Amino acid sequence: MAVPHPVSIGLGRSPAMDELVRELCTSEMLNSRYLLQMPVVTAFGGGHGLAVSLRALRRLTDRLTAVVTVADNGGSSGRLRDEFDILPPGDLRRALAALCADDRLGRTWAEVLQARFNGAGELAGHAIGNLLIAGLWQELGDAVSGLDMVGQLLDVRGRVLPMSLTPLDISAQVVGLDPNRPDEEYTLTGQATVAKTRAEVLKVGLEPSEPDACPQVLEAIRASDNLVLGPGSWFTSVMPHLLVPQIVDAILESKARKVLTLNVSGADETDGFSPARHLEVIAEHEPRMRFDVILVDRGFAGQDPHLEPFARNLGAEIVVDDLAMRDGSARHDPLRLASAYANIMGVQPR
Repeated sequence: MAVPHPVSIGLGRSPAMDELVRELCTSEMLNSRYLLQMPVVTAFGGGHGLAVSLRALRRLTDRLTAVVTVADNGGSSGRLRDEFDILPPGDLRRALAALCADDRLGRTWAEVLQARFNGAGELAGHAIGNLLIAGLWQELGDAVSGLDMVGQLLDVRGRVLPMSLTPLDISAQVVGLDPNRPDEEYTLTGQATVAKTRAEVLKVGLEPSEPDACPQVLEAIRASDNLVLGPGSWFTSVMPHLLVPQIVDAILESKARKVLTLNVSGADETDGFSPARHLEVIAEHEPRMRFDVILVDRGFAGQDPHLEPFARNLGAEIVVDDLAMRDGSARHDPLRLASAYANIMGVQPR
């Protein structure tokens, strides 16, 4: 015996119900078409630099994947990594927070993820989001599934993936560590150590070297029509992506528009670096890498007469725009960055 459609039980479907169904179907079709018109973007980085890039990109698209470095060994992330032998969750948490909706509920969730426990006990200093992610990893036994579940819980605009499923360490060759031996090279190990050194970083590497990429990252690269690298800590957040051979090969094979976003100044790990020196570091670590667009803040670009020839060597057009915060601080303004990305990708920010 045939089971009647729920709507047809009793009095049958009224004209008003038919109209409602048509409106819902039309709305769903329009939403699907709108989604398909959005650019498909994969953004690479870590820490605060990736977070600001994601806050800009989420104004352009929901079809957004964040690929995050997994070499942090300090703070809450380092403690959880050492105790449970898991990926460091901190930069992944920060990326998820950046993709939360820009409404009251989204901002509340972002604040909760970033909040840390006070006190002097075992929980002191741990970020709430780190514990949530670590707990889901323990229950699900899968890093990507855990991150996807957090994303669903928070209703984030996009997806967050680890660069690799292997916890990594960063090593760096530096000079100037010992003022009595300024030309002698030393090796530093650990992201927290490399990020804080006042010595000049010559080159970074990963331990273990040449790790496998997260398979879902490779799928995201192949599906993208825009790939965005940077901004961020140049040696500990940006360069690591160019040290994963599968990621590099996928980027090189991709027909997507490749955008390199420079920092708004040379600071911290790249203290005193010109824009051209940032590009030189890219070429030293991965000579095959080429870009379509290099996005530079107007104030930073104006200081460097060598920027254009270095950009040409990377196959890139330079796009100069006002990207820094209006208060003069050495940080990107998410709204200005969104506008610049929109112009490059030929879309309108939301």
